[in-house]
Amino acid sequence: MQIGEVAARTELSLRTIRHYEETGLVIPSARSQGGFRLYTEADVARLMVIRRMKPLGFTLDEMRDLLEATDRLDTGEAPAAEERDRLLERVRAYEVTAARKIEDLRIQLARAEDFAATLRTRLERSARP
Repeated sequence: MQIGEVAARTELSLRTIRHYEETGLVIPSARSQGGFRLYTEADVARLMVIRRMKPLGFTLDEMRDLLEATDRLDTGEAPAAEERDRLLERVRAYEVTAARKIEDLRIQLARAEDFAATLRTRLERSARP
């Protein structure tokens, strides 16, 4: 599929997808005869991983590291047991970090909701004659 369809499916801008290509996070699987970027379902899945990591504050280097580990785990040839264990440990560390960041976001969201409720209450009191 072309970049426009990928952008629509991933809810990422064309500019963002191109940026991820420039940084080496996602490389189009092919180019059309006219030079248009062509992406596969695997490319879309990779972009979705990146899209999900971004709001959690992961850096491009962290995204690259995780994708490298999962790419290695997903290759047709199974890595040796020792390497597999190292790769799984890297992925596990990202899962733990993601869970911690999600909890931090939940706390921030609760505080924001409390703030909004305080404002609503104030407005309701002020609106009464």
